[in-house]
Formats: sequence, structure tokens, C-alpha cells
Amino acid sequence: MKRLSKIARSATPSTGVQFRATAYGVAGVREFLRDVLAMANASVDGARYIIVGATVDDQGRKRIKNIDAEDFAGKPSYQSLTSEFIEPPIRIKYQPAIVDGHRVGVYEIADCQDRPYMMRIDQSESLRRGDAYQRSNNSAIKLGRRQLQAMFEAKFSESVSAAHIEIGFPGEIIHKDHDVAVCDLSDLPSAIAGAKLRQLIEIKKGVSNSVNNGARASGSTTMVARLTHARLFGSDSPYEDRSQEELLEEMRQIQRRYKNHDEYFLFEQHARKIQLVVYNQGDEVIRDASLSIVMPNHAQFYMAKNLPKIPNDDKFIDRSPGEQAEYPSVSLGDDSIQVSGKLGDIPPGEFIDVFDTPLRLCVGDALRGKRFGMQYSLFAKNLRAPAKGKLRLIF
Repeated sequence: MKRLSKIARSATPSTGVQFRATAYGVAGVREFLRDVLAMANASVDGARYIIVGATVDDQGRKRIKNIDAEDFAGKPSYQSLTSEFIEPPIRIKYQPAIVDGHRVGVYEIADCQDRPYMMRIDQSESLRRGDAYQRSNNSAIKLGRRQLQAMFEAKFSESVSAAHIEIGFPGEIIHKDHDVAVCDLSDLPSAIAGAKLRQLIEIKKGVSNSVNNGARASGSTTMVARLTHARLFGSDSPYEDRSQEELLEEMRQIQRRYKNHDEYFLFEQHARKIQLVVYNQGDEVIRDASLSIVMPNHAQFYMAKNLPKIPNDDKFIDRSPGEQAEYPSVSLGDDSIQVSGKLGDIPPGEFIDVFDTPLRLCVGDALRGKRFGMQYSLFAKNLRAPAKGKLRLIF
């Protein structure tokens, strides 16, 4: 944080440094993507920075304004937005920094060796697939055909063919299909707790119906509720006389309450770990490679966005930052999932694992017999064109 604070305090507007008065937030997604594209395509060496919460006037005077801590909470997830909309993948971090007692936000964009960076899909009517920007001095300029052609020509002048790259699942040979065992999701902790609550709710409904029909709730009905509670939750769990409305509200909160339990079930106890390998069959090193994967999403298909928390006594604790940093970048959409990761250099004749820590997923048995396609694109500084292909998960 001290390093970022020093940069935010001493930097001035330039091709590699941009200042912005306010946080982007949900309403500023278009501006965020445009600015990241412009920075990634800028003609500068090393990392580039967008500093949020600071402005610099024509006389060089800097004004600082606090950025709300909520902007660093992952809503929106700025890393996920870049993974979803921009290709090739961009490595970006968003962190708070303190300048003169005020909290600012600093986006650090590194390893921009694979220009041009472009929109992968449409974000809006004014930011479409194929759009690209480049920062020049203190402005973001939309790139035209001539500028893009110059970038591609510079990239291809010392390039190699993607035909020498093979990607797949590991084994004695590289496989294009991978079998994934399914799981009975009715055993999810939230599903089990929900089933128990539904039984208690049914008993309360019976009591309510009896009262509505002119009968008085009897001690025997209360005894049934007590016995049912003991059977479901054990005799060590004290009985609470909760109303039907209270039980329904608890039912509505069940997934939030059991979030950590469910994630541990899905991504630790019953996780299927997916690794990919890359093989460079050529004679030259593939430099500064990154991989992007797109696959369908489904209600019975669970992909871990982060490693799950670990149970410790009666609570769940976070993994270490080092462990989390090794897990791939995963963006979960309603209809699709995007995964991206940096591979670095790929020497010839060697099998290289794509992920430092394998992807973790869990598949419900409703998908038994189905298959999902995984579309991949491998980008590299010296590839003439991305290495693209399709793999399959068979459930």
C-alpha cells in the first residue's frame, strides 16, 4: 500500500497515469472498460495506473476526495468485468491507498505485452465488440483500422504460428474430453436444513388450519412439534416455539445462512478439480502467454469463484492470500462462465500446467449424460493469431 500511496501522491497525468475524480461504480462500467482498454494499449513500458479520487488542475494542483470503502468490496467486480469484456486477458488489481489522510483507489494494469486489446463482446450501443482505445497524453482515443493494423504488423514481425500449440486435459497424451462425476445436490447443507424447516412449517400450517376451523391448538399438537424438532435437529438442540411466519423468514435466509457450509460442500468435499496443460510443439519460446476460457453456465453447474473458507471449530476462516492468489480468475455470468489466467513463457517441448491451482467445480446429477463445451483462446506476445479450440466436459 505504501508503494501505491507514493505513486498516487507524486504522479502527474501522463500517458501511463490517469486521474479520475469519482469511483466508476455500476453506472460507470462503460467508462471503466474504455479507460482500461486505453491504458492497456498505451505506448509505455511497465505498469499503468488509474487513480480514482484525485484530480489535477492545469497548474498541477492535486485535489483528493475519499473513495467509499464499499467500492473495494467486489460489487462490481472490476477484474471480472475485464475478463468478461476484454481480450486478450488483462492483469488488473484495484486497491485502496492513503494520500494525505484520504483513501483513494488505484488500478494497477500490468504486463500489457499483447496489444491490441479489444472488446470481446458488446457492452452497450457505444462500446461494441472489436472497439479499441489508446491513451495518448491525457486522452483516450478510439483506434481506427490504420492504428490497429500498425499494432498487428508490429506484433507479427517476430511472430510464430499458433498451429504449434496444443491444449487439453493432462494424461499420457493430451485429451480433449474429460469425464466429471456428478453429485447429489440434495445433500447440500442448505438443502438439508431447508427440508427440516419445511416439515416444521407443515406442522405449523396444521395448527393454523385447526384454529381457523374453530378448534383450539392442543397440547398434543405442541408435543408433535417438539418431537418433530427433536427428531430433525437432535435432542441437544433446544425447542423454540416459532411462528409460521418466523419459520418462513428463516427459510428465505437459508442460503445466506449456509453459504460457507454449501461452498465447502461444493468446492472442497465434493469438488472436481480441473487442470489443463499446454504443449509447445514448435522450436521457439511462446512469450508472455495468457489463456481465456468460456463455457456455459447452468443452475446445476457450480464453479468456484474463489477457494472456499475452511471450517475451524464453530466458524469458517479465510484461506491465506497466497492460496487465493494462485486460484484462476473466474467470472460468473447468468449464461456463461469466463476463466482467465497468465501463463508467462512457454518453452518448446514441455508440458505446462495452465493453472497454479486447478479449477474447482461441482455438477448436480440433473446434468448426468450431458456435456459442456469449453471454448479456449491462448494469446501470446509472439503468436500471429490466438490459438483457439474446444474442449468438452462430459458429466
